[in-house]
Formats: sequence, C-alpha cells, structure tokens
Amino acid sequence: MTEATQLREREDIHADGEGGPPVIEQDGAGPTLVTFGCRLNAYESEVMRNHARAAGLDDVVIVNTCAVTSEAERQARQTIRKLRRDRPEARIVVTGCAAQVNPDSFAAMPEVSHVLGNDAKLTAQPWADFGAGATERVRVNDIMSVKETAGHLIQGMEGRARAFVQVQNGCDHRCTFCIIPYGRGNSRSVPIGEIVSQVRALVESGYREVVLTGVDVTSYGPDLPGKPTLGQMVRRLLALVPELPRLRLSSLDAVEIDDDLWRLIAEEPRLMPHLHVSLQAGDDMVLKRMKRRHLRADAIRFCAEARRLRPDMVFGADIIAGFPTETEEMFQNSLRIVEECGLTWLHVFPYSPRPGTPAARMPQVPGPVRKERAARLRAAGQAAVARHLAAQVGAIADVLIEKGRTGRTPGFAEVRVDGDHAPGTIVRCRLTGVDGDRLTAVVED
Repeated sequence: MTEATQLREREDIHADGEGGPPVIEQDGAGPTLVTFGCRLNAYESEVMRNHARAAGLDDVVIVNTCAVTSEAERQARQTIRKLRRDRPEARIVVTGCAAQVNPDSFAAMPEVSHVLGNDAKLTAQPWADFGAGATERVRVNDIMSVKETAGHLIQGMEGRARAFVQVQNGCDHRCTFCIIPYGRGNSRSVPIGEIVSQVRALVESGYREVVLTGVDVTSYGPDLPGKPTLGQMVRRLLALVPELPRLRLSSLDAVEIDDDLWRLIAEEPRLMPHLHVSLQAGDDMVLKRMKRRHLRADAIRFCAEARRLRPDMVFGADIIAGFPTETEEMFQNSLRIVEECGLTWLHVFPYSPRPGTPAARMPQVPGPVRKERAARLRAAGQAAVARHLAAQVGAIADVLIEKGRTGRTPGFAEVRVDGDHAPGTIVRCRLTGVDGDRLTAVVED
C-alpha cells in the first residue's frame, strides 16, 4: 500500500456498540478495504487484500462488516450507499459478520456487487473467480458446519505499527445479547505451529509487537490434538520466537485463565501488562440474564490477582449500559466495579437490541436511560484514564512508535514523544506530563 487513510483503528471486540466510523484503507490503484468492528476483522481484511491483489482486482471496494449491534449493521449500509456514490464504477464486495448473518438483505441492495460469507472470504477461490469475471452474487455457506480455522500467512498489517495474528475463531457460548456465534460459527483454534510461523514471519519483516486475537481467545485449544490451553500456546510461542519483543492478548474471559497464563503474567516481561476483560456488566443478576460465565466477584478477584502478580498491570473492559431489566441499583454495581477492579480503558456502549437474540425479547430499558447510563460510565472511564496518566508522569517507559511522534506504552497509554521516529521503533522515554488523554515524553539518552 502506498498511502493508507486510516480514519480509526478499532482496538477490540465490542469497541463501540454504537457503530462508529470504519477504518478505510486505499491501496493506490489496488483494492480499497473498509473495515468495521474488531481486531479480528482488521486481520481478516489484510488476508482479503492479499487475495484481491493476487486476483488482479484493482477497482474493488471490500466492505468487512460487523454484526455486534443493529446500529453497526445500519452504519455498514449507510457506508455502502456512500461508497457507491463516490465510486460509481467500482465493484463493491460485502462480507463479514453482518453479511454472514443477513446475506439476502445485503444482496438486495442495488449498490452491492457480491456478498461473501465469513468462511469464503478467507479463501483465494472466490476472489480468483471475481477476477475471472464471475457473476455469482452470493457465496455464503452454513458457518456452523465449519470445523477448522487455518492460519493465513501475511507479511504484515499495512499502515500499522503492530500486527494482529488470528489464533482462534468462533464461539461455543450463547450470551443472550450476542449474534456473533451465528456470524462466526463454533469455536475452533489455529494450530500452534501455524501461529509460530506467522509470528516469526512478521518479526522478520520488522514488526516489534504482535496481538493475538480471536472471538473467544481464552477458549483456545480443546479442539486441537493434545488440547493445549491458551497459556501453553503463548508459552511455546514466546519460547520459539525469542526475537519477538512485545506480545499482547485481546479480550479475555476472567474465569478461563489457565495456570500457564497466570505464570506468564507473573514472569514474562514480553507479555505486555495490559489485559482487556470481557466484563459486560458488574451486577450479578444482569450477568446471569446475559448468560455470562462469571459473577462480579470473579472479575474483582481476577483483577486483584493479576495486579498482585504484575503490579504495573493495566486493565481494559467492555461494559454494556442499560441491558434489559437493568435497574438503577443494578447499574450502580456496574459503575462501582470500575473502581473495584481498577479498570482504566473502558469500551462502553448502550445496549442495542439485536434481532434474533434472547435479550431482544426481554423487557427493554428506555433508550434515553441507556444513553444516560452509558454517559455516566464513560465519565467514570475518563476519570480513570486521567488518574492513570497522572500516575505515570516521571516514570520510564519503552514506547512503541505508531506514527511520527506518537506511540504506546506497555500499558497501552498513548504518548507523544519528542522528535520523529520510524513506526515500529521502540524508544525508551521519560514520561514528562499529560496532554489531554495522552502522555508526553522525552527520549532518554
């Protein structure tokens, strides 16, 4: 890619349930990628870019959709219509979770040339067929019939300082608010050898930080020979790729942390001290109605233990405001858990009913109440970020430069560093102050 226009890098599953702008990447005269949603989608967009290039699809726009809320799907449709106005001659291929769940609705849009399911989009054949002039509009299979997830060798995530590597796909759980299992299928894991090969190739091409991503990462392994756990896979990966400086994990389920992962948290400096918890709520009744696997005490205990083992640990979390039947008292429990768990980076969004899910049939909290509660949670998150940044001033940190003078600490705080540095460079800095929602720093001699 010669120049990437990145409107936003979405950093996690459920990053913004109200939709939000996609990441748009223009590959010179080649394919244009429009990516909604999560880290896994970002990774898969890169796989599709490679397939489209190999097929000679220059004037094609690939829209990789998200289905986490109805609003995310609405924004995808809005974007598709705008893309057709801006690119009247381009072929528009719609794929991703929303396309998998509702293929006919996207196929009915006159702006759409082709609809690809989540399984088909990662294989070369459909793209080769498009390049050969195929006119088949819809290619979506039964995602529940897919039993394996292959590693896809890519040479980097273009325009990003860090690379995402898919280690798992799908989900065996059925949270009452979530449609994603029907877009992704059941849980399946990438073999360890393929993960190691992918990470080694990325490191050799210059990447200094890798994020292991998936739909339900902590469910990694039981479908593979020997049934390795997530912690066992990470331990082997770090041992077999010793030249990898930094490794991150995407969203984790607090009740599925295995003993090997606990030891890595305590002892492995290359595993970054930043864990994102798939929390969703801080009230036990709401968690039960969500059909989550943890209670509030589990989340509090997890954060306390991780911080005991790694005192510099920083936590992020997903929290839904205004889940059906949530009372003000229940909401207050979610508000308090921000402080009780010591959460910093919050992904907060008001509950959005998703047709086809059990939660959509439960008694709904009025929309204005949901938005007001989300605003209070976000305010608590902003206060937590301010406290965290203030506490970092004066410390020494290794900052991964993302672009120009901006980078991230191991705890994922954004930093503006003096002087220009190449993306991907790790610079040792003294954190000197706070400027809005990021730190300032000078390079240590």
